[in-house]
This record gives sequence, C-alpha cells and structure tokens, in this order.
Amino acid sequence: MNPRVDALLRTVQKAVQGHALTPVYALPPAVRHRLAGAPIVIDGNVLDPDLQLLLRLEALLPGSGGVPKSVAAARAGLLRGTALVAGPPREIQRVTELTVRGADGQLGARLYVPRTPGRGLLVFFHGGGWVVGDLTTHDAYCRDVAAETGVRVLSVDYRLAPEAPAPVAAEDAVAAFSWAVEHAEDLGADPSLVAVGGDSAGGNLAAIVAQQCVVRDLPSPALQLLLYPAVDLVGRRPSRDLFSEGFFLTEEEIMWYREHYTPDPALRPDPRVSPLFGPLEGLAPAYVVTAGFDPLRDEGNEYAAALTAAGVPTIHHQEPTLIHGFANMLNLGGATRAAQRRIHTHLKSVLNP
Repeated sequence: MNPRVDALLRTVQKAVQGHALTPVYALPPAVRHRLAGAPIVIDGNVLDPDLQLLLRLEALLPGSGGVPKSVAAARAGLLRGTALVAGPPREIQRVTELTVRGADGQLGARLYVPRTPGRGLLVFFHGGGWVVGDLTTHDAYCRDVAAETGVRVLSVDYRLAPEAPAPVAAEDAVAAFSWAVEHAEDLGADPSLVAVGGDSAGGNLAAIVAQQCVVRDLPSPALQLLLYPAVDLVGRRPSRDLFSEGFFLTEEEIMWYREHYTPDPALRPDPRVSPLFGPLEGLAPAYVVTAGFDPLRDEGNEYAAALTAAGVPTIHHQEPTLIHGFANMLNLGGATRAAQRRIHTHLKSVLNP
C-alpha cells in the first residue's frame, strides 16, 4: 500500500478504536474511497465504498473475526458495535419504558413517540440471531424511525436463546403483537394501523407474527416490514457461500446462532422457526428489503417471491450495494442513509398517510 494511505488508515483505525466514527466519514469521499481499497464486485454487484471502508476497519480491530467466545461476549460486542455505527440518539417527544404481554409473563418494551405523532404504530423486534441484541442495541434505530416517519414504535425485549430456545422468541412475538393491538388506543394508536417489523432475526419474528395471526385467527398487522430477514434455518443457498466471511455476518456466526437458538434440529422446519415453510396465503401486505452483500440475501429474495406468488401484496426492494445490518448504521450516510429513507417513506405511506 502507499505509505501515506497506510499512515492515514492507521489514524482512522485509532479513531474507530476510540468510538469516533463520525470524523472518519467526515473525510472527503475521495479519501474515504481510497482508504476503502479497490472496488469489490461480487455476483454483478459493487459494494458501497463507505461500507467497504467500515468492513476494512472492523477487520483491523483487535478481536475481530471468528465466532464469539461466549454468549456474554457476543452480547457485549453487539452493544459496542451498534454504539459505534448508530451514532448519537435522536431527540423525540418521549421514550417510555413499559411492559407487554409475552408468551409466559411480562416482557420489557420501549415506546418511542415522535414530536408530531400520527396514528400508526410499528411493533419492532430487534435482530441479533435470537441470541444477542436488546432494547439498547436498537434504541437509535427506533428513535430514527419515529423521528423520520411520525410513527410510534414499540420495541419488544423478547426472550433470547440459549436461555430460551426456539420457539420461545416467536411465541413472545405473537403475544406481544396481539397485546399491542389490544392496547393500541392506550398507546395513542389506531388498532387498524398497527404494523409488525424487524431486522434479521427480528424480521424472522415479524414474518412469523404475520403468519400466526392468520393461523390463530388473530388481528393481522397493517404491514409486515421484513429487513434482510432470516426465513429458513434448514436450507442453504449460494449467497451463504458468496458472502461467507468479510461482510459483517459470517457463515460461522450464522451456524453459531442457529445452534444456540435451535439445539433440537427437528424444530428447524417448524414455521415458528422457518417461516418459509409456513402458510403464505392471506397474509398482511409485506415490504421486504434485502442486501446484495448479505449471506441471507437469497433466502430473503425467495421469501419475497413466495409471498408474491401466494397473492400477498408485496414490495421487494433490493439494495445491491449494501450489507447485512445496514439499517442500524445511522452514522454512515450515503447509500446506506438513502436505503434507510426508502424504508421510512414506505412506513410513513402506510401508517401515517
């Protein structure tokens, strides 16, 4: 590498180690793109250079790569990582801690109320492989959604594996969503404008909620928002090999999460674990977002196609230059921010017209 670029990269790395990502992305685009390196092109898609730089810096940080040493270490690592990429939390009218009904007792939750709220409510389930993640890891994202859309957001702290293996998270999600519909007016929302959504493992839970509402004859969501969802814990598709390492979510991590969430392999085809095998007819309208450099890309694309074939009103937006987890990367701007705003626009059109 050019010595000057190498020296600048080391300086940027130190900034990231100090949890100061904003100065990095304040550099001129030409400098950031040079630091990112030669363009990465896979399967006809070109990785966004700002994300490429982030991945390069992540690889240089101590302890990066490989599966977590423990569940506790993984949970702490996600907290640190999201704090770095999400940036400072946005100010909104109010954030209220409350409890909601789970499958077996009460669950923690947070209600995010925007400054000028409409009547819509998004019940949100965080990602993290059903093992990591919590209300704090996705606090900045929920604030951002509320601020940008005028939609109230109810983030639910469902129980995690391995303490609570599958299908506990799914049953918690169904119970929490049903509670939200029942109490929508108390939360300031219209019961007919309650949507369900989530990212990654949370997208899996949102898809399951939409299905189980039909199966159990419960009120259906106004929309299912599925951000790069995990929908099949049985099969394997080409994107798992194409992006097995180096693109935030690795193959090793996918398997680690799967083993913790479904220690009993016989549960993996259950629709409460793998919604790709569940009933699709008559489901709520769907907005599915997949990323071009995501090992889960192909199963998300397949699920969107299956929903469409089943007659479910579905909008599938592919983000060819982005990676898994981009929704939480609020500090980056550029293509990542543009993709986040497309999600906001659709949510607003449905829940706050």
